[in-house]
Amino acid sequence: MEIQSIKNRFGIIGNSPALNHALNVAVQVAATDLSVLIVGESGVGKEVFSQVIHALSSRKHNSFIAVNCGAIPEGTIDSELFGHEKGAFTGAVDSRKGYFETVNGGTIFLDEIGEMPLGTQARLLRVLETGEFIRVGSSKVQKTDVRVIAATNRELLEYTQNGKFREDLYYRLSTVPIRVPALRDRKEDIPLLFRKFVVDFAERYKTTPVQLDDDARNMLVNYPFQGNVRELKNIAEQISVLTTQPQVNALELRRFLPEKSNGGNRMPVLASGAGSSGNEFANEREILYKLFFDMKKDVTELKKMFLELLQNPSLAGTMANYTKESLLSDYGSSNGYQGNGSELPAPMITTAPVVAQPAMGSHPQGINQPVILQHDHDGEIHHHEEVEESLNIMDKEKELIVKALKKHKGKRKDAALDLGISERTLYRKLKEYDIND
Repeated sequence: MEIQSIKNRFGIIGNSPALNHALNVAVQVAATDLSVLIVGESGVGKEVFSQVIHALSSRKHNSFIAVNCGAIPEGTIDSELFGHEKGAFTGAVDSRKGYFETVNGGTIFLDEIGEMPLGTQARLLRVLETGEFIRVGSSKVQKTDVRVIAATNRELLEYTQNGKFREDLYYRLSTVPIRVPALRDRKEDIPLLFRKFVVDFAERYKTTPVQLDDDARNMLVNYPFQGNVRELKNIAEQISVLTTQPQVNALELRRFLPEKSNGGNRMPVLASGAGSSGNEFANEREILYKLFFDMKKDVTELKKMFLELLQNPSLAGTMANYTKESLLSDYGSSNGYQGNGSELPAPMITTAPVVAQPAMGSHPQGINQPVILQHDHDGEIHHHEEVEESLNIMDKEKELIVKALKKHKGKRKDAALDLGISERTLYRKLKEYDIND
């Protein structure tokens, strides 16, 4: 049978090489009883291909049934496909035949086969290999002669690697695979399909079929249809109902096309162009990155400053002046301060001893104690000495207990709670360290 007559019979529109190849494979396999796996995105018309195969097969006078495996709950799909006996489960008041029993001699189309539970997959595999099945709640083996055509919008081979689909069932189903092309892969068919749809809707709604100008036609052809033919049909219906002009231009068509980017990628995209929807998000993230980088740079500069100060104490005066100027600059820029440097508020300058310890890994080998730097009002260092810090655990524990008691004004219960110990343990520690609270 010629491909064009098949297209006319089943309402298939298009002349793309990929579509014609898929139809040729369907025609060739129809005369056999081989299992067929139809692969394609949602909305490409996989069920039409299953009807073509059944109509051109020797089973065309017998039953054909289409079952959506993803729409049947997991707990009842075995009963739907293979039937059940009375009392097999709660609510099974009567025996019931399944689809494989009622369609004996015909064809069953299992759509969304990738959603079928693993237990049901094992039952289906037995039907494909031996033609046998068992009703739920029964022990009697029954025979059936059903041709199985399966369809999926998933990559079942990846499902087999993840343990979501049986590998043996995959190879049993895909004896002859047919891949239906997506609409964006046969762009030359888009104007033909759109014209067919608007004519049909014009007849339904008693209106004049709308037409597209050249710019609108190019926009429609280059649109990434994620819903494929189904989405194109919906857009054609919207235009037929809502537009008031006999000819639609690109500006008018844009109102009916959902915003999509990067060929349908629905993930957020950082855009740098002016007026783009993601520009604000990008700017905020850039500001945060710059802030983090500036903070990291400041911390690195401080580490270097303290290291140089430890290695060369004579630089203390110069660094003090530099720090003073920097503080004046920062303070002035953020608070509107203008002055000669001697008017810096008191909290910004201190003459108290400064204890500095270099960052780990950044000090010269051999420096392992805190260093006290004593400077005068002129910013020069006149004396420095190393002080050995006590690392005795008992001394530290006693110090913490005394601080906790002072903080809570001698209240042992509150002090013990703050220290994370019981009041009884605190009392024992007071006796042990001879602390008078």
